[in-house]
Amino acid sequence: MSLEAHIRELEAKHQQLEDQIADMMNHPSVDDLEIKKLKLEKLHIKEEIERLRKQNNAA
Repeated sequence: MSLEAHIRELEAKHQQLEDQIADMMNHPSVDDLEIKKLKLEKLHIKEEIERLRKQNNAA
């Protein structure tokens, strides 16, 4: 898999998490711990995307 394809895949996963978090926030029985876990996962993906973009630009 090319680096660009991997970045696109991570961006799609990031968006899915964003959508999932937004959906969970709209429900009355919100699991705060689960939302926190998803936000942390989203942050890790964002950091990985940024790292890969820097690596790609340096090449």
